[in-house]
Amino acid sequence: MRTITQFLHEHPFFADFDPPMVELLAGCATNVHYREGETLFTEGGPADAFYVIRTGRVAIQVHLPAGGALVLDTVDAGDVVGWSWLVPPYRWAFDARAALPTSATAFDAACLRAKCEADPAVGYLFMRSVNQIMMHRLEAARVRLLDLYGGTSP
Repeated sequence: MRTITQFLHEHPFFADFDPPMVELLAGCATNVHYREGETLFTEGGPADAFYVIRTGRVAIQVHLPAGGALVLDTVDAGDVVGWSWLVPPYRWAFDARAALPTSATAFDAACLRAKCEADPAVGYLFMRSVNQIMMHRLEAARVRLLDLYGGTSP
């Protein structure tokens, strides 16, 4: 079994981080496990973690006014989820639920923020990596919206 540090060294999200930076960030991390249907975080709740999914699948959901939830996206093994911890007031914008049994490496948000603020090089690399993920997810959402509503204008 690999340690958290070994896992992070091999993960693409951390590819631009030098080994001492990865070891520094690994100090904020623990391994967590969720059963299918279990909630990782809830919209409006305190955004206190960042997750790197090791195994399983996580559904990102929004509540519908008529009740129930709509799955906006899914993240699988190797993906990351949760960046609301970066933006005050540090509240989740969506729900995240394990769509399958899921294992992840969870980072304590306060610890990450402190380490990113203490070392601007770490903070810059972390923000750059998160921004790449955000851009990819926004592009995927755009494609889904085009598929849903078509490419014609009113």
